[in-house]
Amino acid sequence: MAKRKKPKKKFSLKKEYQNSLNFLKESKKFIWIVIGIFLAFALIGFFIPVPDVISKQIFEFIKEIFGKTENMSQGQLIKFIFLNNIQGSFLGMVFGVFLGIFPVISTIANGYLLGFVANFAIQENGIFSLWRILPHGIFELPAVFISFALGLRIGASIFSKKKFRKFNETFISCLKVFVLIIIPLLIIAAIIEGTLIFLGA
Repeated sequence: MAKRKKPKKKFSLKKEYQNSLNFLKESKKFIWIVIGIFLAFALIGFFIPVPDVISKQIFEFIKEIFGKTENMSQGQLIKFIFLNNIQGSFLGMVFGVFLGIFPVISTIANGYLLGFVANFAIQENGIFSLWRILPHGIFELPAVFISFALGLRIGASIFSKKKFRKFNETFISCLKVFVLIIIPLLIIAAIIEGTLIFLGA
């Protein structure tokens, strides 16, 4: 007698999304580590002055970004912001395979940059200028935190027992979270940021 074929499991978006949410809950310690590092270096960037050489490099970096976005339409701004954010988030997650070093460095750089910019904004336009920065990070920062936290988890999976199996399971779960949760957050963030920048908010 011929063997009966096992019925193929039907794809369920709802189930995959729930699995991704559960995976995020299991990754909360990595998320808190990333948030802690980010806030620590944001405070350093805000309160500790840097040498003129470094501040000039930061301003050049910011100037270069503004130069790229100058005269862009609203749609072009949204596309530029989305592609830039998705590239940074994806690389921050995937390069976690190198012992989690890259997401930590990225977290430090992003936190420090935010603190530096916040300090400059207050000096130039007063403390209420921070309210103009806040809407830009409502959806972007959670997406970035999750991406870098997943990168850390990928790096940590290398040290577990049955590391190859654990790494594969972790990596696939991280990719699903990226598609189902991070990308939608980045789309919303890009729409908000692109619109606010276009309107001059």
